[in-house]
Amino acid sequence: MKTVRLVLSMSCSAAALLTAGVARADEAPGGAVTDPSEIIVTAQKRAQNLVDVPQAVSVVTGDALERNGAVTFQDYLKLVPGLQVSQSNPGEARVVLRGINTGGATATVATYVDETPFGSSSGLVNSAILSGELDTFDVARIEVLRGPQGTLYGASSLGGVMKFVTNEPQTDGLEARARGSVESTDGGKASYMGSALVNVPVSDNFAIRASGFYRSYGGFIDSIGTGGSDLAKNINDTLSYGGRVSALFKPSDAFSIRLTAILQNLDSDAASVVEADPARLTPLYGGLTQSQFVPEFTNIAYRLYNGTVAADLGFADLLSTTSYSTLKEHLRDDYTVQYGTLLGLYDPVTGTAAADIGLTQNTNVERVTQELRLSSKGEGMFEWMVGGYYNHEKGAILQLLQVYDAGTTTPMTGFPLLADIFLRSKYEEFAGFANGTLHLGDRFDFTFGGRYSHNSQSASQGGEGLLAADALSAKSKEGVFTWSAAPKFKLSKSAAIYARVAKGFRPGGPNLIPPGAPAGTPSTYNSDSLISYELGVKAETADKTFSIDIAAFHIDWKDIQLLAVVNDYGVNTNGGSAKSDGFEFTASLHPQRGLTFSLNGAYTHARLTADTDPLLVGGSKGDALPFVPKWNISLNGDYEWSVGKDASAFIGGSIRTLSQQSGNYNPTYLATFGRQITLPAYDVIDLRAGLDFGRFSVTAYAKNLGNSKGLISADYTGGYPNGAAGVGVIRPRSFGLTLDAKI
Repeated sequence: MKTVRLVLSMSCSAAALLTAGVARADEAPGGAVTDPSEIIVTAQKRAQNLVDVPQAVSVVTGDALERNGAVTFQDYLKLVPGLQVSQSNPGEARVVLRGINTGGATATVATYVDETPFGSSSGLVNSAILSGELDTFDVARIEVLRGPQGTLYGASSLGGVMKFVTNEPQTDGLEARARGSVESTDGGKASYMGSALVNVPVSDNFAIRASGFYRSYGGFIDSIGTGGSDLAKNINDTLSYGGRVSALFKPSDAFSIRLTAILQNLDSDAASVVEADPARLTPLYGGLTQSQFVPEFTNIAYRLYNGTVAADLGFADLLSTTSYSTLKEHLRDDYTVQYGTLLGLYDPVTGTAAADIGLTQNTNVERVTQELRLSSKGEGMFEWMVGGYYNHEKGAILQLLQVYDAGTTTPMTGFPLLADIFLRSKYEEFAGFANGTLHLGDRFDFTFGGRYSHNSQSASQGGEGLLAADALSAKSKEGVFTWSAAPKFKLSKSAAIYARVAKGFRPGGPNLIPPGAPAGTPSTYNSDSLISYELGVKAETADKTFSIDIAAFHIDWKDIQLLAVVNDYGVNTNGGSAKSDGFEFTASLHPQRGLTFSLNGAYTHARLTADTDPLLVGGSKGDALPFVPKWNISLNGDYEWSVGKDASAFIGGSIRTLSQQSGNYNPTYLATFGRQITLPAYDVIDLRAGLDFGRFSVTAYAKNLGNSKGLISADYTGGYPNGAAGVGVIRPRSFGLTLDAKI
């Protein structure tokens, strides 16, 4: 029983000086510290020193990810201040930065892989909950750009951008690695993981790099069966597997071509959701359990193909990046309680069903993008960049709602079809952008830019069955201008203070309403936008023993896309508003060689400043925005020391604490309990220790050592027996061992 589906209508720190405790971005393997001015990021779509970027950017290196065993969203939340994820299934995640979230259908954080946007810009294919949860093996770094990025990254980057930067093929030598892990989980099955890579220099100017991974995560949630009988254990197994192949041809320093293919599958059985007391959100039935009448599964497949050409034209650098990607989700959900109650097939008193009801859904996104940009050589008083962008998407949601013979997935003979319905959509966007930096002396810079985007969309729905939607179609067009401005004063080579004002947007779209709808019923809804005001400091002492990054922000979010009823029709409209105020910080201390402590965190006060529709949304002025704790803080520590000529030992740990947070707005819950759903505060402790022999290493680790029952999603929509809520839970206490070998 999933908590985050879009169902078609049926009938009516720059934390990034980054923390060595998390693995410093400026610390080489073995603990050798390099000059922080050499930390290179591509947040502004050109290679820059981190201290020169006038905005908040967190960087988590590939070494840091591996040392922390950080593969999934939940693993690396502790490494990025202010990053939050609401999730009940691998690959189904709502990513939140700086509190920008109201639970809508369109993403507020954009996902990039190198130069390629991934997922969808449209709100008609569940983009909000299908953020790309890409495997982090052989990733050079993750750059998290906090705050709106509409100028350079365009649509759906209201809260920020999460950018996976992969390792390029190298022509300077053969490289091969293999890594394997085994893990046990409290109350669950064992997990097994393996990954490997090879880099082959075919010639002095051509190289191929390939990597693959296979991760089998054992389940830890039990089913209490139908009507409380027929126990089934560990029903939420997950399998993640795939790989990446990249080829680089670089005949000279002035020209290169890189071709990359990424494939990943995320297959899971039941969601990591347990039934809970709706008032207290504590698990029912004495453990981590859920009722299941219809066996559930979710299969997600990522495919991404990209070609990037870079050329030095002498007066400027030219880059062309072309991509084709697909995101496909195939799932089955159990709707026996929700629809069975309406149809008289489920008895809520006895908890038994005369028949079961299941929803099979396919969500498909097919996307082609092209970006072409020209940038100055970075010499002289003024640096500039101009570019153009094209995006074409096809989307579809196909749903089949059927009644099954009890205890089976065989359609019941003689019972009419409930619904076989579709929603198909197209999204096309053209954009042009420009960005520049004016250097006024050695210390003062002023960066500014703008982007104009125009999108056109179309949608159609139809189908058959008792609950099928009317056959409808709709179109929309919209143009949006976004901008940013950021002055920066450099105090020294490794210290700067900056301010930034920026606008971000999320595309609008069509409403599917019948031709005879009364005047005033909106046929389209507009983009929503926000303006962010940010002030930040990045600094490090001359001896590199202490660094600090602080960014404070104020965000005004207007015309929020929300559900409403207009003339008795449910539509998307604009009208809500919200504010988010807060600050993020990272401080790290290196008292001696090999020893590092770091502290990062965020305070976020994000709330509605206007009431929403009380029947459809249920949020009121002053309510906290969903899944945004006011405080989240992580303390990390690592110590590495030599144990021989070519060997070292290391030990480390982290603790992450979150304050309570609001769940999605829910009118039914509000009417029943007089308040919004509130997820309790929780802490997570991780430990790790190991030996590194250069070519071989071994690491032992513990995740969630205190066996915290942290909640990361909450649902109260009538889908569970006995009026229960469904809550997403983090993985229980786990112990593991990892072996790594390389040549």
